[in-house]
Amino acid sequence: MPEEIDERAVMGRVFRRIVPLCFLLYMVSYIERANIGYAALQMNAELGLTADAFGFAAGIFFIGYFLCEVPSNLLMARYGARVWIGRILIGMGLVSIATAFVQSSGQLYIARFLLGVAEAGYFPAIIIYLTSWFRGKEQATVVAMFTAAIPVSYVIGTPVSTWIMDHVHGFGLTGWRWMFILEGVPAVLGGLLTYRLLVDRPAQATWLQPAEREWLEATIAAEHADTATRHLGTWKAISEPRVLYLSLIYFVYQAGSLGVGYWLPQIIKHAGKSLSNVETGLIATLPYVVATVGMIWWSRRSDRTGERRQHTAWPLLLAGIALGAVGLVEGPWLASALLALALTGFYAFKAPFWTLPGLFLSRSTAAVSIAAINSIGNLGGFAGPYAVGLIAKSSGAAVTGLAFLAVLTLVSFGMVLAAPLGQRKEL
Repeated sequence: MPEEIDERAVMGRVFRRIVPLCFLLYMVSYIERANIGYAALQMNAELGLTADAFGFAAGIFFIGYFLCEVPSNLLMARYGARVWIGRILIGMGLVSIATAFVQSSGQLYIARFLLGVAEAGYFPAIIIYLTSWFRGKEQATVVAMFTAAIPVSYVIGTPVSTWIMDHVHGFGLTGWRWMFILEGVPAVLGGLLTYRLLVDRPAQATWLQPAEREWLEATIAAEHADTATRHLGTWKAISEPRVLYLSLIYFVYQAGSLGVGYWLPQIIKHAGKSLSNVETGLIATLPYVVATVGMIWWSRRSDRTGERRQHTAWPLLLAGIALGAVGLVEGPWLASALLALALTGFYAFKAPFWTLPGLFLSRSTAAVSIAAINSIGNLGGFAGPYAVGLIAKSSGAAVTGLAFLAVLTLVSFGMVLAAPLGQRKEL
């Protein structure tokens, strides 16, 4: 490294320029996909949705996501992150606004499916984009800071969504419809902001000095050229046994995580029947505050120790045990405390998990593989909410569906420990 390059200062500048914007954009996009959970507090009655119909509406998003994930990621590689990420955000915002005008369960299903189509490719595009700017030793922490947008989107989106539902009306539209409109606009604006502020690689970063651009570009390129990794073609990358194994783990994880996320407001409302929508929303934010702190701390620990497999596995054990215990307690506060532990486990799992494909695949292969893992795994986002809905319909309480998700999560814990990642040292 040239003597005049201050490595720490350069990476600090890159972090401040890249991560907060990616965080903000992902938070906006996640509010778009998750706000149906809060809409359900009014929407289900207005549209006549049963528990299983709501579960289907929440989950069908991931069918559209699955079908378009890999093609979307390949198009991102063709057109560049800046263009493609902006396209995704604008598409999501427009579909969200259109959702405000659905009049039946069938129209809601179509809107949710199209939202999944619009968002497909967004998460792996950001992950691959971050690997163009950050070295391997920083990636778990950076991914954690970025994916912290997920729990933070609930912390911010929950009170905002429920407040809009209770207080914003007019033009013949009820509160949940205004929620979809007002929360769709930031996604459109975020897409336009992406075109202006993002660049695709360090060599294009005019906010770095020429020597700094050259150093960072060369450093990242050297890491990506690591001969210990394996390069595969597109189809082989998708069908590689270890990629499919990680996809199955992520499927189970998503079933548990999103099964909780979409049903959390109704679980808390059921535990405290006298709560208003805003009060339900405020209580529902607390698990995500705890989960955000736990997620960042655990991911930093993974980077500090250099260990990945155990840091991926143990959070799932915590999530499974806590999730199974929710049905054994009474009252919204105890339920919220256990859900906080479960969500902490789910979110702490995420950043170390996404370092695993890079342990045995080259960067270009990992790009396709991450899209495949995310695409296949996200089908769990359909299975989890829908399973909870079916169980809730038969039992009369959404909380009983959590026992099923707890078992799945404990299975995924064992799968991570047994994952065939090869002999390469876990860096």
